[in-house]
Amino acid sequence: MTATILYRIFPRHPGAHLYEVTLSIPTPDPAGQIVSLPAWIPGSYMIREFARNIVWLRASCAGKAVADEKTDKHTWRCAPCGGPLTLTYEVYAWDLSVRAAHLDDTHGFFNGSSVFLMVHGQEHAPVEVEILPPLDEPNKQPDKYRAWRVATALPRAAAAPYGFGTYCAGSYDELIDHPVEMGTFALATFDACGVPHDIVITGRHRADMQRLAADFKTICEYQIRLFDPSGKAPMDRYVFLVMALGEGYGGLEHRASTALVCARDDLPSAQDPNGQDTARSDKYRTFLGLASHEYFHTWNVKRIKPAAFVPYDLSRENYTRQLWAFEGITSYYDDLTLVRTGLITREQYLSLIAETITKVLRGSGRLKQSIADSSFDAWIKYYRQDENAPNAVVNYYAKGSLAGLALDLTVRLKTQGRRSLDEVMRVLWQRYGSQGIGVPEGGVEDIASEIAGTSLKDFFASAVHGTEDLPLKDLLARFGVEYSLRAAESAADGGGKPASKKNVQPRAVLGAKISANGEARLIHVYDGGAAQAAGLSAGDVVLAVDGLKVGGGNLDARIASYPVGTLLKLHAFRRDELMEFGVTLQAAPADTCHLTLMDTHDDAIRQRQDSWLGGST
Repeated sequence: MTATILYRIFPRHPGAHLYEVTLSIPTPDPAGQIVSLPAWIPGSYMIREFARNIVWLRASCAGKAVADEKTDKHTWRCAPCGGPLTLTYEVYAWDLSVRAAHLDDTHGFFNGSSVFLMVHGQEHAPVEVEILPPLDEPNKQPDKYRAWRVATALPRAAAAPYGFGTYCAGSYDELIDHPVEMGTFALATFDACGVPHDIVITGRHRADMQRLAADFKTICEYQIRLFDPSGKAPMDRYVFLVMALGEGYGGLEHRASTALVCARDDLPSAQDPNGQDTARSDKYRTFLGLASHEYFHTWNVKRIKPAAFVPYDLSRENYTRQLWAFEGITSYYDDLTLVRTGLITREQYLSLIAETITKVLRGSGRLKQSIADSSFDAWIKYYRQDENAPNAVVNYYAKGSLAGLALDLTVRLKTQGRRSLDEVMRVLWQRYGSQGIGVPEGGVEDIASEIAGTSLKDFFASAVHGTEDLPLKDLLARFGVEYSLRAAESAADGGGKPASKKNVQPRAVLGAKISANGEARLIHVYDGGAAQAAGLSAGDVVLAVDGLKVGGGNLDARIASYPVGTLLKLHAFRRDELMEFGVTLQAAPADTCHLTLMDTHDDAIRQRQDSWLGGST
């Protein structure tokens, strides 16, 4: 029997953002034990070099120092010893995101992949981890940390519920797939299909926890039954770990929990001073969509995963062309869950789809890179975007969600409404996810064709492996939805709504994204636009238009005040050089989408729409 590996994590200096971690290996490799820290975290496909945050490391055995040698950026080899081998090291934790670790006087958070070294050769050994509370620092309030608790989906060993103490895991992979929050937090609990769920919110907020629990329960029960109509969930407990900030948005999935960051104003307030239903606000709908997205990952990505991820190799990039399905289809189902469960209306749902269509249409990168290639290149392109990204990269989340929509509607039409993408996801779960088998490249496409009862090779060649725009206008019309495009009315117009005025000529635009505040810095210069034609570049700071000063807050409006076709003289700094440009203004392109429910008396169309949006699984 393999001996249990012991970890201890101690927030030794919250004010300095330092965790102290101790790793005890009862039976180290006689040839010299190798340990390493992951270079990336599953769900976020970019090499992040977590080992850079290890400040120092020391090894010892029976109270005597053991020599250690760093062999590459994240790997150490310890000299042979009889054991147990103990490594003690310090981790700097000041990354306020869902991906790494954070610690200060108000709370602590960590993902295991950024703090726990992996013991090579013993990756499958059972693990115990002791989570200690911080100590009061000199000259600090004596009860500063007395009210701190722990929230995690890690199974408890000797720890009390929500308490510091000992937790356990069956392997290193399981250990690092359970993020931990410590501090003072709001807590709400609910059951979904008999499984206990926690909502933990850290940070200042006025959230209506009862409303959150009710809405999350609706989302969770729907998704559990979508994958298993009998209502059997793949976990025994689930935890939503939410960090509420002034501004923020993001999430990262785990096997029995998710870490979320949101703006505190995104949460539904029980004390809305205006008396408005915050549960119907755009901000709250966005937060519900985020929670829905990460919960859907409990199946799609965490268990139904590409063969390239079985097992993960966290020392290097793991390549697959299927992220469009694992992230994009998840992005399709996040808001679809909300409309099918009645948390948003059909009109609100169509507005969200239209915003996504608008986002995709505004990047010419969609015409150059397929979502399959975007999936493969996520490591170096999608997660490392630069000023040229809109012209070179397609978003496999956004266009992937639209491909999921197109695939769902196509399967429904091919089968006269008898089958859908729901069945595709269930078969993926039954054949791969529930069996712990990775989905081979092309596996999603094969199952979709099987469910459709006909080859969908041409569909995938275009929608996934090609760069053509998706045939959404024709598909949506078959489901009673009218697809319209117009020019944006302002830089803040993200689509999803009809034009505020009818028969208005498109405004003049520069063809660039401009910083909203302060100096008028060009963030992106779009292909084929007026700015690019004139020789302007990303990073240029526009000072004046026709001799009159402008700033980031008024450049777009100043440009729009001129007729299309006007030749303007712009002065801008490029680095420290003042330059002059002649810009011929162009009309805003028709890239802003609005979707409308048709007033139709066609029973077949109404039935197709009800089946799609009504929640039949």
